[in-house]
Amino acid sequence: MSDTSQEKNLQHQLSFDEIHSKYDSMDAVELKKLERQAVKRMDIVILPMITMFYLLSFLDRSNIGNARVAGLQKDLGMTDSQYSIYHTSVLSSPPIFFLRKIGPRFLMPSLLTLWGLMVALQGLVTSFAGLVVVRAFLGLVEGPMFPGIVLYLSSFYTRDELAFRVAIFFSSASLSGAFSGLLAAAIINMDGLAGRPGWAWIFILEGIFSSLMGILGFFLIPSSPEELKFSTPAMRELLVRRLAKDKPSSSTNQDHFSFKEVFRSLKSPHVLLVFALFYMEGTILYGQALFLPSIVGELGFNPDKTQLLSVGPFAGGFFVTLGIALWSDRMKSRSIATAVVICLSIAGFAIYLGSDNKFTRYGSLFLTVPGVYASVPPVAAWMSNNSEPHYRRATSIAIGFVATNAGGITSTWLFPTKDSPNYTRTTIINLTFSILIVVLSGVNALLLNYMNQQKVKRRDEILAPYNLDSDDEKGTNATRALVELGDRHPDFKYTL
Repeated sequence: MSDTSQEKNLQHQLSFDEIHSKYDSMDAVELKKLERQAVKRMDIVILPMITMFYLLSFLDRSNIGNARVAGLQKDLGMTDSQYSIYHTSVLSSPPIFFLRKIGPRFLMPSLLTLWGLMVALQGLVTSFAGLVVVRAFLGLVEGPMFPGIVLYLSSFYTRDELAFRVAIFFSSASLSGAFSGLLAAAIINMDGLAGRPGWAWIFILEGIFSSLMGILGFFLIPSSPEELKFSTPAMRELLVRRLAKDKPSSSTNQDHFSFKEVFRSLKSPHVLLVFALFYMEGTILYGQALFLPSIVGELGFNPDKTQLLSVGPFAGGFFVTLGIALWSDRMKSRSIATAVVICLSIAGFAIYLGSDNKFTRYGSLFLTVPGVYASVPPVAAWMSNNSEPHYRRATSIAIGFVATNAGGITSTWLFPTKDSPNYTRTTIINLTFSILIVVLSGVNALLLNYMNQQKVKRRDEILAPYNLDSDDEKGTNATRALVELGDRHPDFKYTL
């Protein structure tokens, strides 16, 4: 973002007190109505484009599973181990630190445009080495997308609204799994066209479309509530007011990047616990996303039926993801929603492990896929909800998705064809991780509740270094306390 844009944003950025006083005289019913209209307008402008971005990114990420069924591994002469070496995005989340500096309107469309180009190039490779090189570059632009979107949405929505908005775009991952099977079933009929196999056309066509959507994003993505299109000045100011009330540190201009904020995030026990949750969810989720077509095929279904049968579990995941996230927001709880929905995965893995009937095992996928997919939005919102100010939140979200991608790498080694169709070792690992997610969700909730209680008891001690009782008409000390303490401020209540 240019210096001029930053100055413009600072001019528009009103302090919480200034905005609050402007709306004090407004009738409560009228104010609530205007707020609902503003949020609805924001949903209409932001969510469709963001959802399309993530649908395409996950579609392009998981289509290698469909390409494998269509002959990729055989045509390139790849072993199971070589097929597993492709996930290179584990350390590529940190670019989200530049989201505020560059501006979401430029950063995210650029990532998707480059991403689509890399995906299309996969359709031109003729060897394992070529595939590795292209996947390496793909990984560099792949990692920042999910954490970048979560951080982006957290600058528009209040903490109690975030899980459902995350679920709206993330549920597209479930749809991408469904679309991936349908598209692959159609595209592989182009086998031999222009001398390219059917799996190559999966990459080429999906990659080109992603790049086109990325270019469109430059014209449609706003960088902040102040830039929101199709809204009135009153609506934009009200959106800023809501954020200032929900996250007071967002109404200051004193929050700057520093390694101190990075280390503060890394030292937060609740961040480390969610880091573990992300790793286990990533292991299970990517395993289902990338290998479900292979799992279904190895149960004994032919390739055409395999592509189509892969649709059902992902479609089920779409609806469960939205429902659980909405419930989580309304309860204002992340731990309960996460623990409840992951029980679906526990049941699914137990059924798969205890049966040798291919239809029963296929049916268990309607529990495992929705269970793990629907657990991600509450956990993502949980990480964002409990980290303040902006750069501490950016750090927490980034390391959370580093853990997710690390889990993705783990998953690629858990489905060797020699273990099919039982995958006993893998199923036991996934079942164990699912149980641990329930346990750690409870532990984190208890920890956060204890920390909330301690902040109430130790309020005066925590705020003492900031001399809030001294003569400070401009509120400089209070603002410094908000920024430096962030989520450790006594007025900041952790979401359980």
